[in-house]
This record gives sequence, C-alpha cells and structure tokens, in this order.
Amino acid sequence: MPRSDWDGYFMAIARVVASRATCDRKHVGAVLVRERTILSTGYNGSIRGLPHCDEVGHMIENGHCVATIHAEANAILQAARNGVRIDGADIYTTASPCWPCFKLIANAGIGRIVYAEFYRDERIFDYSAKLGIVLQGPARP
Repeated sequence: MPRSDWDGYFMAIARVVASRATCDRKHVGAVLVRERTILSTGYNGSIRGLPHCDEVGHMIENGHCVATIHAEANAILQAARNGVRIDGADIYTTASPCWPCFKLIANAGIGRIVYAEFYRDERIFDYSAKLGIVLQGPARP
C-alpha cells in the first residue's frame, strides 16, 4: 500500500471519527490539525448527557435534525474544554461546513478547511475567499 500524503492521512482519520456519530441522518467527522499534529476531533452527536437521536428519534426543523451538535463545532468545543489553542489550525471534515459551523471556524482562527464532499451551503466559497481562509475539496457545485 502506498504511503498517504498528509491531507489523505488526516481525512482518513476524519472518516474514522465520523464512525462515532450518533445521528444516523448523516455521519460527519472533523479533525483539527496544526503542524501535522492532531489537536482535537469531533463528530456530530447529541448534547453531552442527553440521549442520542439514533436511540430516541430526531428533532427535525426545516428538514434538518437540530438535536445534534455538528462535528466541526464539537472539535472546536473539545479543544476549548481541554485548553488547546487552535488559532492557525487546519480542519479536515468529511462534509463541507454548514453556515453556522463556517462562522465558528472563521472566528476560531482556523486558516484552512479541507473537506471530502460538498454539503449544502455555497456561501462558504465567497466568504472563505473574503476572509483568506483556504477552502480545499471537490470542485465547486
């Protein structure tokens, strides 16, 4: 087997992290990395201490499950809980961030978003360019 490049390596880890997701509507994983070192991981799941929507059902609003916290937000929150500085980090995520997660990523000082598949919100393309955030993934839809 050929050796993975760094982006492939961290995206493969994000896919494993996604396997822990507890919302069966979409499994997403995220990995925060700086200088080839993993800082934090996150997957989409329920609020800490509450039952998983896989177990008790989904809270659907406008076609989305709003019971879960998204993978990118959970990765940022895990870093904060553990006192890990993420300014200047890259984030690897199995799906491009939704608009609320993009705003969290931008304000956290993350400089590059690497995603495996596009997910819904095209605003991220224009705003990443305006903010100087590198957005790397499949071709724009």
